[in-house]
Amino acid sequence: MAASTAALTSTSFLSNKKDSDLAAFSSSLPFSFRRCERTVSKKICSVMAPQQSERKPSATGSVKTAMTMTEKIFAKASQKTQLSPGENVWVNVDVLMTHDVCGPGSIGIFKKEFGEDAKVWDREKVVIIPDHYIFTSDERANRNVDILRDFSKEQNIKYFYDIKDLSDFRVNPDYKGVCHVALAQEGHCRPGEVLLGTDSHTCTAGAFGQFASGIGNTDAGFVLGTGKSLLKVPPTLRFVMDGEMPDYLLAKDLILQIIGEISVSGATYKAMEFLGTTVESLTMEERMTLCNMVVEAGGKNGVIPPDSTTFKYLEGKTSKAYEPVYSDENARFLSEYRFDVSKLEPVVAKPHSPDNRALARECKDVKIDRVYVGSCTGGKTEDFLALAKVFLAAGRKVKVPTFIVPATQKVWMDLYSIPVPGAGGKTCSQIFEEAGCDTPASPGCAACLGGPRDTYARMNEPQVCVSTTNRNFPGRMGHKEGQIYLASPYTAAASALTGYVTDPREFLQ
Repeated sequence: MAASTAALTSTSFLSNKKDSDLAAFSSSLPFSFRRCERTVSKKICSVMAPQQSERKPSATGSVKTAMTMTEKIFAKASQKTQLSPGENVWVNVDVLMTHDVCGPGSIGIFKKEFGEDAKVWDREKVVIIPDHYIFTSDERANRNVDILRDFSKEQNIKYFYDIKDLSDFRVNPDYKGVCHVALAQEGHCRPGEVLLGTDSHTCTAGAFGQFASGIGNTDAGFVLGTGKSLLKVPPTLRFVMDGEMPDYLLAKDLILQIIGEISVSGATYKAMEFLGTTVESLTMEERMTLCNMVVEAGGKNGVIPPDSTTFKYLEGKTSKAYEPVYSDENARFLSEYRFDVSKLEPVVAKPHSPDNRALARECKDVKIDRVYVGSCTGGKTEDFLALAKVFLAAGRKVKVPTFIVPATQKVWMDLYSIPVPGAGGKTCSQIFEEAGCDTPASPGCAACLGGPRDTYARMNEPQVCVSTTNRNFPGRMGHKEGQIYLASPYTAAASALTGYVTDPREFLQ
């Protein structure tokens, strides 16, 4: 094993011949990088559709070689005793999720390849969640939801979270909202399982210690018919985060820091495993934020070892038995990165890439036009509690339009019912109203993905926006010339109060 260690400064760079240059700039950040040498044999595999078989509870036989979490989950799902990175295996899928954007295409492929009268492999393992383009008058967007509804009825899908009345989401008891948050809230995320979804941020569920990854419509169509998918075992990058989390940082800062270190291609088709005392201290929602954006680094999946926090969250949400797995002590990792979180500062990702990292305080002269708080990344209950915390500490009104978009119907209800700590019984909604924010919108993806022109909070003009979402590519939230600064809810709140990109320490210290 060859290892190199570097203490990074704001001007230093870390290079490796086999990797793209890793820009490392955080001021006085103790950060170490280890390259773990390994040999992976190349194998030529013939591919054919697998035969349907009864799913066994776990792999048989003893483990011959140490494996990572992701490798163990693949082994269990493919009924193998051992796997190594680079191997292609047919895995049994525990849950397949699709939504209104990709669902119709996946359904079309399923019917074309398996027949108009074909039935899905398991009606209780398919989860269909309308969430992207819901509250719009766009006929094609509305048609997509109709297709999901017809298919769910035809297949007797158990978990279809329908919405029919768009005038008031509250009269639709089955409607949830953003799929990645709803999957967790409704108990579809379980340690040790395989969850695939027709959305790149399906990796969010890796926070529960499972393999979760996005797939395309063609793969999803095949899974609908067989319950299986052909996947290559990814090598694993390990991120060890230790130290006490400063009260001005959130998980969004951590993942933006990591993406800034390794770039948007630094984890291409690799598993990203997070551990360390800092990660252990995070709530489930914060862990979800961490895993949510691994795809922005090119990651195949993100994963966190399940613990008492995980198990407590799952209590009352699922009745299905699950089998947690953990990386063996001598498991082989492609690379290892270590962070002293106590030394980190609030960061943002400047336009137009998630790895265009900068310290929030370095962008204090950037004037903004709006703030957007929502999405699978930054629209969870705890994200809004963080937003309210800054507003409460500041005691003043926002200077730019500030849009509040709860991820799910449950989050929306939390905004009106959960008292904010230290606020004398006030809820988030009350604090947001006093601060001059927009009234919390109907739950869903809204402007995170742009959407039809009448989508709530869509950027229809070339404005500058601080957002708690996950991507800041040109046109991502609407206008092609819009500029998006990705930030934590703390930084978003501070920026809303000043009208400039602002370090939240101005209000939290």
